Amino acid sequence: MKKKLINWFCLSGIVSALFYLLHDIVGAQYYPGYDWMKQAVSDLTAADAPSAAVASGLAQVYGIFAILCCALMCILIQKCANKSLRIGVYTFAIMNVISGVGYSIFPLSTEGYAGTFQDVMHVYVVTALVVISSIIALVLIAIGGFKEKNQYSSLAIWAVIALIFMFAGPIGINAMPKTYFGVVERFSTYSAVIFNAVLGVYGFKQIR
Repeated sequence: MKKKLINWFCLSGIVSALFYLLHDIVGAQYYPGYDWMKQAVSDLTAADAPSAAVASGLAQVYGIFAILCCALMCILIQKCANKSLRIGVYTFAIMNVISGVGYSIFPLSTEGYAGTFQDVMHVYVVTALVVISSIIALVLIAIGGFKEKNQYSSLAIWAVIALIFMFAGPIGINAMPKTYFGVVERFSTYSAVIFNAVLGVYGFKQIR
C-alpha cells in the first residue's frame, strides 16, 4: 500500500520516544550527582535543577511529537475501527496533551516533593490525570483490539504490556528499596512513551 504523508508523519511517535530518552540521558549529564537508579525522571526538570533548561527543552520536543502522532492517529482511526478502539486512541491523545501542557506549567519545585502548590499540581493533579487517562485509554484499546482479532490483536497485546509496566511502577516503588526508586518509576513513565512509538508504527502501516 502506498504511504501517504500522514502515514510518514505518524513516525513522529518514534521520534517522540527518542527525545524522551534523550531528555533522560542528556539531562542527567547536566545534573551533577544525579542517580537515575534512585531519582525520578521528573527531578531532571525540577525548577531548581541544574539540568532544568536542557531536560525541559528536550521534554517539550518529546511532547510536541507525541501529541502530533496521537492527533494523526485520531484522524486515521476515526472511520476504520470499533468504538472501544477509537475512544481509547482519543483518550490516549488527551492524556498526551495533559502531560505535555501540565508538566510544562507545573514542574516540580525541587528534587523529590517539597509540598508547594507547584508540587501539589504536578503530583496530585497532572500526574493523577495522566495515570487515570492512560489506564482508561490502554484498557479500551486492549478491549477494542481483541475484538478485531486479525487486525488489531497485536496492538491490544502492546496495550496490555504497557498496562503491566504501568502498574509495575507503583507496585515496585512500594516493594523495592528506595535506592531503586528511579528504576521502578521508569517502568510507569516509559510504558506510555513506548506505546506512543507503537501507535506511530501502526499509523505508518496505515490502520484500516
